[in-house]
Amino acid sequence: MDEPIKNYWQIRLTHVKKALEGNNFEVFLVENAEGARKIILEEILPKIEVKKISRGDSLTFEATGLHKEFRDDVSLDVIDPFEEDLSDDEAYERCRQALYVDLFFTGTNAVTETGKLVNLDGWGNRVAGLTFGPKYVVLLVGRNKIVPDVDEAMFRVRDYAAPINAMRWEYETPCVKTSFCEDCKSPQRICSTWTITERSFPKGRVKVILINEEFGF
Repeated sequence: MDEPIKNYWQIRLTHVKKALEGNNFEVFLVENAEGARKIILEEILPKIEVKKISRGDSLTFEATGLHKEFRDDVSLDVIDPFEEDLSDDEAYERCRQALYVDLFFTGTNAVTETGKLVNLDGWGNRVAGLTFGPKYVVLLVGRNKIVPDVDEAMFRVRDYAAPINAMRWEYETPCVKTSFCEDCKSPQRICSTWTITERSFPKGRVKVILINEEFGF
């Protein structure tokens, strides 16, 4: 069999797609970041009216290159909290404004095989946009985010994704030294708010693009 790893994940992702769809998410399954980009431009955007967009932190979304493309589109009002040289106050205000956009892009820390999204956030802007505010949300999800259940999702986030992200941002939290969560009181702690999203409400508001490659942490 050619590409057995790809085929293995294709089967698992297909099961996850069905589980998410059973929970009212609109779900797309693609092979790579370019496939995700094509789905957004050709399948999602033409079906909804979008004038104002924003994003939460997501390496997977950045991999599509769309954040730069949207920024250069004069027909769109782009609220980007991650623009270079913003002060913390400016970035925070843009995160607040992002809750009023038509379309919000981000990722997720984990997806269970029963079709639930599990996230842990620092400021809370990413999970806030997912939960309420933006008319539509698009999540870009690499296959490495798939886990069996909520317990495994929380373990993955706390003892894998969080320490790696703290390292990526060159923070001085205890997990940077130990590689696992210390339930710290550090002023640079990036773990503040847990969310478990069991369903999309209204139906189809949250759109999930599952990618048969590894992206993000």
